[in-house]
Amino acid sequence: LTPLCKKALTRVFKICDLDNDHLLNDDEVHLFQRKCFNAPLHQQALDDVKSIVKRNITDGVKDNALTLKGFLFLHTLFIQRGRHETTWTVMRAFGYDDRLQLTRDFLYPKIMVGSGSTTELTLQGIQFLKMVFNKYDEDSDGCLSPPELQNLFSTCPVMPWGQDVNNTVCTNPNGWITSQGYLAQWALTTLLDVPRTIEFLAYLGYQYLHDSQVSAIQVTRDKKIDLDKKHTSRNVFRCHVLGAKSVGKTSLLQGHLGRNLRYLATLEKEHLSTFTINTVQVYGQEKYLMLHEVDVVVSDMLNPTEMNCDVACLLYDVTNPRSFEFCTKMYLKHFIDSRIPVLFVAGKTEYPAVRQDFEMTPAQFCQKFKLPPPEDFACLDKINKDVYIKLATMAAYPHVRDVVLQNDRLFMKIGVGLAMASVFGFIVYRITKALR
Repeated sequence: LTPLCKKALTRVFKICDLDNDHLLNDDEVHLFQRKCFNAPLHQQALDDVKSIVKRNITDGVKDNALTLKGFLFLHTLFIQRGRHETTWTVMRAFGYDDRLQLTRDFLYPKIMVGSGSTTELTLQGIQFLKMVFNKYDEDSDGCLSPPELQNLFSTCPVMPWGQDVNNTVCTNPNGWITSQGYLAQWALTTLLDVPRTIEFLAYLGYQYLHDSQVSAIQVTRDKKIDLDKKHTSRNVFRCHVLGAKSVGKTSLLQGHLGRNLRYLATLEKEHLSTFTINTVQVYGQEKYLMLHEVDVVVSDMLNPTEMNCDVACLLYDVTNPRSFEFCTKMYLKHFIDSRIPVLFVAGKTEYPAVRQDFEMTPAQFCQKFKLPPPEDFACLDKINKDVYIKLATMAAYPHVRDVVLQNDRLFMKIGVGLAMASVFGFIVYRITKALR
């Protein structure tokens, strides 16, 4: 066996070792046989195989199950006896080509996503990822320690998550990713970069238990149809957070993970993320709300990607008299004519508020433009989580805002029509009077 072949077979062994006990028991061998050769392996034949391994090498069989050493020996034996195709059949069943590289078709099956649609994990995809988590959570504590996380991704060519993931999703006090955080990170990746999710599902062995990775992905209905139908089946919503410098955007994002300012002070800034994602209850249903801090310090112009969200959060600092004006400019420039729900959030309300240098108070501004009143947010000790529920609810039910706006426009049209009719009537009256 070449080193490359040993590496590929080791990956195959880890995927087939469904209970992660570093052994292939009889049930796991039978499943492997059906997957690779589409034929059953009789128990007597399996017992004979294990006997051959026992006679030739030590530690090839343990507790009546094949070890990795025994698995590799078997393939060495196949090749020595001229049965190369047996090993090649295994390689091809797990997506390898003649160069022992995973093929593009295996890693990237085609999936069509329209411009107005998003991508989420299906129930089958979620169940597979849960199974992988439980497989490598060796102490069953509901968290992945650094060694457990490394083992989980040991069938992948690279570790897909950097240190910033610990500040993107929920962790335990040690900074280890919880089961909830693990699934949230996959929801985030699937929303922002579905080809990467599909690729890593292949590395993790999704096709060993299911068909193509496409069955793990749900392409949602076009958002325009959702708005017209006034209903959405989406479970993952995108919120973009905008505000002037130092208004507390990082605190708002980290508060979404249940972290207050005192905890935030202990984090290393270079490991902070501009994304956080967590579950939120919306009318009794669990939804994912992703927060993304949009950098508008360099320019207050937003590109199409920065405008691509389900709800916008305009954050100002109640202790900074100029911060609300920045938010009003962003709203009037980008959101006043959009169908994106907008929530103004008053940050740092644990401190005394100062008067904002603007012609209207925040409450008056929101009332004028038929927006929800500003939502207070504080996170010095206790975190005001209502803001996340409100953002998620507005994202899930954006038509509520549209109804108001449509009525306003309707009344405006009626008003203009009445005014035109009045002017026309007055002119007719003057002409008639002059003729008399």
